[in-house]
Order: sequence, then structure tokens, then C-alpha cells
Amino acid sequence: MTANRQRLSLLDGLRGFFLLSMAGFHLVWDLIFLCGQSWILEYEIALYLWQQSICWAFIFLSGFSWPLSRQPVRRGAVVFFCGAVITAASCTAMPMNPICFGILTFLGSAMILLRGLHPLLRCLPAPAGLAGSLLLFILLRGVNDHVLGFPPFFTIAPLPAGLYQNLLTAYLGFPPEDFLSLDYFSLLPWLFLYLSGYFFHRLAAGRDRLSFFARPAPRFLTLPGRHSLLFYLLHQPVLIAGLLLYHSLLRDIQ
Repeated sequence: MTANRQRLSLLDGLRGFFLLSMAGFHLVWDLIFLCGQSWILEYEIALYLWQQSICWAFIFLSGFSWPLSRQPVRRGAVVFFCGAVITAASCTAMPMNPICFGILTFLGSAMILLRGLHPLLRCLPAPAGLAGSLLLFILLRGVNDHVLGFPPFFTIAPLPAGLYQNLLTAYLGFPPEDFLSLDYFSLLPWLFLYLSGYFFHRLAAGRDRLSFFARPAPRFLTLPGRHSLLFYLLHQPVLIAGLLLYHSLLRDIQ
């Protein structure tokens, strides 16, 4: 394999760490909504920060990993399809709480879009691209909430209501009032966080720093990191089955 496509163990380890963190977060979510442990909601702010740390890391690391992919369009199509399957399953199993335009749909879309944008983006200097992407992400963080800015820290101006019309505008980042999704990651603003990871990779490669990410990492982190899509698809069914089994055994004991 070429140097820029070699397996980066530390990158796998970081991905695995946040996958395990995600599984822990979803276990807490299951305890709240499936097991009635509503007292956990007293820590709502901490739960929100935990959730945001996971999704920010996933999106940034996915953008960072894009140049390492041999077939980003094929990979993106697979991830997008898995997102569509999750959407269909959620609409069938829990129609009142569907997952529409979730993280897999976004990541698949970003992988495919970046393939088309790459010829233009590679003309930009990596430092300028990284700074511009981060700035645009911060400025557009509030588009889902009808504002330009990064609420609750600052808002610049409200956005026209005419932008928020239908599912297509929701996919772009402008959801209508009746839009509902338990897991929602639109193209805006998240594409710019994805691009931040892409430009950070270019910056590291240009300064010959990718070897840092080839450092060894614990196997219990690199293993899920190397099979992140499979882990993502299976972790919730395993958690739910484990909780159901636990409650069944508990009833039998009592």
C-alpha cells in the first residue's frame, strides 16, 4: 500500500474509542426510554455534550479518512444505503420517532459529494481550506434552528421562513416545522465539519505528519474502529437484546 493509504492504527483506535462512547451513550438512551430510568434526564446538559462530542468526532474523522479510501463513491453508496435501511426500519418500528437523514445518510452523502468537489478543493491551500471550513461550520451551525450563527453562543440573523419547505430542504439543512427525526444530520452545517477533517488530513500529509496516526493503539479500540459500519449497525440491536434478556432473567429470579 502507498504511504497515504496505509492502515493508520491510531486513527482506527480513535474511531473505536468514539464508537464505544456512542454505544455507552445509546445504552443510557435505552435505559431512559425503554427501561423508564427518567432520573438520568436530570443530567440533560451533560448528555447533550456527550452526544455532541461523539458526532463531531465521527464526522471530522470520517472527513480525515476520505483521502485514504480507494473507492469513496462505492463506500459512500453503501453507507447511504445502510442509512436508508435504518430510516425504513425506524419508520416501521417506531413511526412516532423515526430516524430521517441520520448520521449514516449524511456520511454517505458527504463521501459521494466530496468525490465531485475534490478536483476543486485540492486547488485550495490546506490551511486556508481548514480555516474556511471551520468558520463556515460555526456560522451555519444554527441553520436547522432558522438562524445564522452558533446558538446559544451567538446568532447573527434569522433566516427566511421560505427556506424551510419540505424533505428536500430538510436534507439540505432547512427542516419544515413538522419535520421530526431522532437522529438528524443535514448537509448544512455538517458538511463543513467533514471538510475540516479532509483539509486537516491534507495539512498533516503536506507536513509529513501522517506517521503520527500510524502509532499503535490497543486492539480493543482498533478492532471496532476497522469495522465501524458493522459495529454501528449491530450495537443497538445487541444492547436492546441484552436489556430484554436482563429483565427476563430478573423476572425469573424474583
